[in-house]
Amino acid sequence: MTFFQTAHDSFTRKILVFAHTGRDDARRAARLACTQLYGAGLSPVMERSDLESLLEGWQEPVPVEVMRESVALNEVELGVVLGGDGSILRAAEMIRHTEIPLVGVNLGHVGFLAESEESDLEETVSRIVQSDYEVEERMALDVQVWHGRKKIGATWALNEASVEKGNRAKMIEVAIDVDARPISTFGCDGVVMATPTGSTAYSFSGGGPIVWPEVEAMLIVPLAAHALFSRPLVTAPSSTIAVEISAEYGQNAVLWCDGRRNQEIPAGSRIEVSKSSKPVRLARIHPVPFAERLVAKFELPTEGWRGPIRRTDTTALPQITKDINE
Repeated sequence: MTFFQTAHDSFTRKILVFAHTGRDDARRAARLACTQLYGAGLSPVMERSDLESLLEGWQEPVPVEVMRESVALNEVELGVVLGGDGSILRAAEMIRHTEIPLVGVNLGHVGFLAESEESDLEETVSRIVQSDYEVEERMALDVQVWHGRKKIGATWALNEASVEKGNRAKMIEVAIDVDARPISTFGCDGVVMATPTGSTAYSFSGGGPIVWPEVEAMLIVPLAAHALFSRPLVTAPSSTIAVEISAEYGQNAVLWCDGRRNQEIPAGSRIEVSKSSKPVRLARIHPVPFAERLVAKFELPTEGWRGPIRRTDTTALPQITKDINE
C-alpha cells in the first residue's frame, strides 16, 4: 500500500521527520509523530525510502509528503529526529546547507544531542505544534586536507574530525600546530579535533575534557600517543589547528568526520581545522542547564551534595568585618 501526499498547501507548516527505520521502536515513534502532526494541522514530511519503510505494517496511515518531490527543503520549518546521536548527525548532514533546526528524541543510549526521551514524544510534538521551542546554535568545524600545495579534501563536522592510523599494526607519526606554530611531534593511534558539542563523544572517550556547549573553543586530543607531552589542549575558536602526517615513514592515515564521512589521507598530508561560519541549529523543548543534562545522561552520583548556602541573616557581617580590621 502507498499513501503519499502529493498536493500540499504552501502555507501549511511542514515538519521533516527523520527516523532510524531499521528499528521497530523508531518506526512506531515516527508513525505516532506523523499522526499527531497531521491531526494538529501540520504536514509531516519524510524521505521516500524512510516513508516506504514506515508504511509497512502501518494500520491507519496519515498523508505524508515526500521530501524533494512534493516539498523542497526551504519549505521545512523544523526537523524531528527519532533515534540516537548518530541519527541526529545523519540529519544534520542532510540539511547542512539550510537553516532548519533539529530537535532530537532519543531512542538510543546516552543521546547527548537529543532533546527528549521516547516517553516525552507526545509532549515534544505538542510543543512543536504550538511553536513552543527555542533554537540554539552549536559551533561546527570546517576541515581541509592539503597534500603539498593541492587541496585534496574539504568537509565539516559537528562533533569532531579525527585523524587515525590507516594500518592497525603501525602508529602514525604526526606533528600538531596551532595558528601555524608547532606544538609537538609524536607517534600515536590518532588525533581528535573536537567542538564543545563533541567533547562528550569521541573526545571524551580519548581522555579529553567535557566542555560546556556555551563555551566556544576547539579541542585537540591525542590518542594513545607515545610522548611525554600528549595532554589534551583547548584552543580559541579563532585559531586554526592542524595535524601533519609524517612523510618519512610512509604511513597513510584516515580522516573521519562525525564518524560518518571518511577520506584516505596519504603520508605527507596536512589536515587543517577551524571554526565554521555556519553553525548547526538545535531546537530546545526543555532548556535545562548542561550540568543537569550531564548528570542525567552519565547517571553521575550526586549523593551528599548540599547546594549553595542561602544567606538570609546578614546581621553579623558588620561585626565580623570589624573584628577582622581590629
